[in-house]
Amino acid sequence: MRYFLSLGSNLGDREKNLNNAAALLRNEGVRIINTSSVYETEPVGIFSEIWFYNQVIEVETPLSPEELLIRSKHIEEKLGRIPSNTHDSRVIDIDILLAENRTVSTEDLQIPHPRMHKRNFVLVPLAEMAPEMIHPVFHKKIKHLKQESTDQAQVKKVGINQDNRG
Repeated sequence: MRYFLSLGSNLGDREKNLNNAAALLRNEGVRIINTSSVYETEPVGIFSEIWFYNQVIEVETPLSPEELLIRSKHIEEKLGRIPSNTHDSRVIDIDILLAENRTVSTEDLQIPHPRMHKRNFVLVPLAEMAPEMIHPVFHKKIKHLKQESTDQAQVKKVGINQDNRG
């Protein structure tokens, strides 16, 4: 199954944290097909002055959405993220944005991600990679969701050349 994942970090070496998350995903049998550019993004919904590095990756894996969520949370913990319900700074955040054209709604997992259409830090890198992809709930292209976004948070491409494929 193909997924789009969002990676974000605003603690420590942000670039290294994104690379480490991608490497650990590969160790879990997740094949990275494509990666967006890395963007430095203004924090949204958390209490921090430190900006994030964000990136979207397209992956392929036989894992179910629930299995991918469990492994993603394990990777976050392995990289030093402390699970909490508060909106705080984080070493790494891995979110499942899309799972092909499927929808999932459980207590622990919502696909498509329920706030992705309201977040420039997701829409900008996702539109870079898959502008023609159709959101399975809103039935709109990602590029149109990006154009319609009312999010005012800044998103700036970072000048690093990063390729996490493999």
